[in-house]
Amino acid sequence: MNYSLNEIEATSKKAARGAGYSWGMAEEAGKAARWLCIQGQDGCAALAGFLGQIDGKTLADHRPQDLSGQWSAKSTLCPLTAGAALSDCAHDLTTDEIILSEVAYPALLLPFASRVAIRLGRFVELECDEVFATTNGPELYLDEPLPRHGTKVTVRLQTKMDLALPRHTRGVPTQDVWATLNKFAHRTYAPATEESRLLGAGAGLSDND
Repeated sequence: MNYSLNEIEATSKKAARGAGYSWGMAEEAGKAARWLCIQGQDGCAALAGFLGQIDGKTLADHRPQDLSGQWSAKSTLCPLTAGAALSDCAHDLTTDEIILSEVAYPALLLPFASRVAIRLGRFVELECDEVFATTNGPELYLDEPLPRHGTKVTVRLQTKMDLALPRHTRGVPTQDVWATLNKFAHRTYAPATEESRLLGAGAGLSDND
């Protein structure tokens, strides 16, 4: 099955919320999955894989502990909260590179790097364990798929960008991936009550006949 970018963003947003993120961070997750799908990358699989990995764990343990040196967390580093921090620290890249350690699903950092590129009007390169990606904001160059875990991820400014990947208008997640996102999204739904079931059925409690 293939899905519209709007469907992917909405479902990914609900999934992140269902995994325990605030609505604000969940919105970032939805936008990240959408951006990756536009670049022909499986943003749904990256998000579903990450949410499955941290499910039931303390999210605070995955946030960057210190932004003054090499970024790390008590556990694997969350690419969503690290990505948001990267956006906030965009101007730091004009004087130095930013290094992140033990990053889960580093592909999810790329949409945030794209925002940095737009904000600074520069090319932003992400090096993850000898795999390179570069973005100018709306486009992405990637020499090969990023791994599911990045031991060392370096973000820096670049002066050029190789040929960008073709852009896409729909996403094609697997059934298993889509089911995983919906499993998390389902947690955001309020449980049905007797009143809501009656209203939903359209019957009500009155009989006008």
